[in-house]
Parts: sequence; C-alpha cells; structure tokens
Amino acid sequence: MYDVQSDRLGCAAPLLSETARFSFLSVELPDELPPTQKGRHHEIRALGLREFAGLRSNTQPLDPHKLAKYAKLVVVSFDEIAGLSPETVEHLLGDAKDKWSGGAASRPLPDGSKLIVLNPTHGRNRQNATLMEEICHVFLGHKPSRLQTTRKTKDGKVVARDYDAAIEEEAYATGAAALVPYTALCRMVGSGRSTAQIARHFGVSRALVEYRIKVSRLWEAHKRNHLTNS
Repeated sequence: MYDVQSDRLGCAAPLLSETARFSFLSVELPDELPPTQKGRHHEIRALGLREFAGLRSNTQPLDPHKLAKYAKLVVVSFDEIAGLSPETVEHLLGDAKDKWSGGAASRPLPDGSKLIVLNPTHGRNRQNATLMEEICHVFLGHKPSRLQTTRKTKDGKVVARDYDAAIEEEAYATGAAALVPYTALCRMVGSGRSTAQIARHFGVSRALVEYRIKVSRLWEAHKRNHLTNS
C-alpha cells in the first residue's frame, strides 16, 4: 500500500533509515521450507521480517505493534477518529463489523508516517494479523490501493474498486508466515499440538493457524497426530 524505493538488488525497500534496510537475499534459510513454490516465496520474505525484528528462534512470537514503527505506521484507536457521523460509527461497529478489518489513511503525516486503524470489535489476535498484513504491504513495496470509480449503479452507488488480489494475497500470506513460521509449525503439528495451543503460543487466531497448516500442506498430518495425542 505504500511508496517504496528500489534497491540495487531489485528488491523493494521500504522507506526506512539505511540501517533499517534489509535484503531478502541475505536471510539465512532453515533446512525445511514449505513444499510449494508459492509457500517458499512467502516464507523467505517472512523470515526476512522476523530476522529484521530481531527474533532469533522460529518459536518466538512476533509482535506486529513493535514492528509497525519501522514501517512508519502509527496505530490509532477507532475512538480517535474525528468526523464520523453517529450513523457511520453504528454501521461500522454493528452490521458491518465483520466486513472490514482495518484501514490506512491515504495521506501521510508530515514525517511520512501513515495512520492505521484496526477494527475494535475484533480480538487482539485477529488485529495482529491485520496489522501484520499492512506492515507487509510496506516491506514488500506494494503500491497504495486507491478507490476508483469505474461504474455506478442507477442509484449512483460505486460498484468498482482498485483491488489487486495477488498483492493482497502476498501481503496476507507473508504476514501469516511471519507470525507462524513453517519450521515451528511443522514441529508443533508433529508433536500433536492443537490449533488452539499453537494459536495461544504465537498470539494469533485459530483461523490463522488453520490457514497456515492448510497452505503448508500439513492438514492431514495435523489431523492424524492430533487424534493420536488426544
């Protein structure tokens, strides 16, 4: 979602200080990587983020809130947003609460930072995944998503949006891999840990753990080992 500068290696580098820059090519890879090409793509980038965050073990939980400042993202409370009508607030926190997870301000602050708001009706674990996705947009060098009018209904409602599914998938998948690394996930699945136990360990939702298990092709092993140890 953010402007980036391209480094000489061809990787997108976020707008950070020189000492904060990192290259995915310098990441020390573990012996085991996901079995799919797409999975390896996301995992290598996720490992770069974890290394940048100073994590030394693949079992250490990653706190996106500590990493956000390096992506120049400032998380603000929903209550701090001014100018929303009571009807809008009621809608966002009521009927539409499950239709949005978070959002970034389109205009940066004077220091270049951008404001991020997370859905306050979502739990902390789900918010972690949302914030991690926004962080990944920055570190992966994705261009900002912009609303655009391409067609309107008869009553004037906008029905089109500038949305790149591939970019959104890469940001979410990389963020999820950074929160729940493949090597640690393999070990936990192999030991018969439940999705709830893995989720508590990494501070994420069970849904995210199940997503990671499935995209990592570990679902059958998870069912077999969990049943054996239950």
